[in-house]
Amino acid sequence: MSRLPLIQPEDATGPAAELLAGVRNVLGVTPNMVKAMANSATVLDAYLEFNAALADGVLPVGIRERIAILVAQENECDYCLSAHSFAASRQAKLDNDELRRVRNGTSSDPRSEAIVGFAAAVVRCRGDITEEQLRQARASGLTEQEIAEVVGHVALNVFSNYFNKAADVEIDAAWPSVRHDL
Repeated sequence: MSRLPLIQPEDATGPAAELLAGVRNVLGVTPNMVKAMANSATVLDAYLEFNAALADGVLPVGIRERIAILVAQENECDYCLSAHSFAASRQAKLDNDELRRVRNGTSSDPRSEAIVGFAAAVVRCRGDITEEQLRQARASGLTEQEIAEVVGHVALNVFSNYFNKAADVEIDAAWPSVRHDL
């Protein structure tokens, strides 16, 4: 059971009601995470705006979902691991073998592996990457824009991981539950 109340869209008022309605319009559902974030319309708005801004970047959905899965695995966030594994299988058509590879910081696709590897370095070093790690990312073909966006996606996912863990948000029934312990 969540440590924060899950604000139901029909009970929400003011900015929180508008934000929850927007999420439902886009996704067709209102995930438990956003219901918990709706305890502060400011937090929910910050998350949604950050997410929307990064979605307009150069990294395609399959890469974004890989980063989210890797970060959730590293942070042991079962809520995000479940949500993003579900999204990655549906939206990016990643199979179970690829999902497992990504959780371990690799990929069957060399370009995806370079990006996931760099994201793993960023999250594991808490942003304090070495010149060698940055050189390897560039040598793997990552552009400066992609490098910047990988860091942004790591930060976005750390935010949602920490929120979900702190609030102990219950995994939505619509998604298969995925546990961080491989």
